[in-house]
Amino acid sequence: MFGRYKRIHIEKRRKVRLILFLIMPKTIIVIPCYNEAKRLDTNAFITFANLHPDIHFLFSNDGSTDDTPEIIVKLCALNAEAFSLYSLQLNRGKAEAVREGLLHALNETPEYIGFWDADLATPLETILEFILLMESQLHLQMVVGSRVKLLGRTVERNGVRHYLGRIGATLASIVLDLGVYDTQCGAKLFRVSPETTAVFATPFLARWVFDIEIFARLIIRRRERGEPPAETVIYELPLKVWKDVRGSKVKSQDFLTAFWELLRIRRHYFTR
Repeated sequence: MFGRYKRIHIEKRRKVRLILFLIMPKTIIVIPCYNEAKRLDTNAFITFANLHPDIHFLFSNDGSTDDTPEIIVKLCALNAEAFSLYSLQLNRGKAEAVREGLLHALNETPEYIGFWDADLATPLETILEFILLMESQLHLQMVVGSRVKLLGRTVERNGVRHYLGRIGATLASIVLDLGVYDTQCGAKLFRVSPETTAVFATPFLARWVFDIEIFARLIIRRRERGEPPAETVIYELPLKVWKDVRGSKVKSQDFLTAFWELLRIRRHYFTR
């Protein structure tokens, strides 16, 4: 009896995978990397890529000085259809690694582009939820992960960074005049459109809180073009799983830098 149930369960899983394969649009996810050799879970990427061939991962190497490039090259050799490498010669920060990676991804004419933290604090399976949201709500331009600790969900965050982050998120919400809970989660997906291209066309002012600048650019662009406000095309999705992974490049003192960058964003975009 158990064997029969197991076979039925496996068949159902296969059917779900087939359906996802048939409807899955071409998607490119940029993975910004700086000295991630010890944290890069290559097995997780390989397993996911084998199940979802329409999702391509572009690793944007931000001038790493460890073995990160060599590890990515080996991944690409294993599956060139699933993985590729884009390298910045010098370390220019996550903002530029993401921006240049996304611009490079646009050359491949995907339907969706996005970026995902290399430590996989947000599991790769969540990408499917983002895509299905985009597919079901055709007006959406942007889906962002939100680290909300709710019952029935596994969201594990460092206490100090969580409370500093909440202060920053509140300030960001005030500056943007947008009811967003979490601007800084490193899991975001965008529908490819002229609007998306324009948002990433020029370098960001901010190095640490460039995510907030993405929101700001979308808000201002839509306002200047007389289009419905940004909140009508952004979906904030509470994550089912998010785990703080050790080895983050963000330190407590960087929150002070982020505060000044937030002020700079406000002056540049909202006080002209």
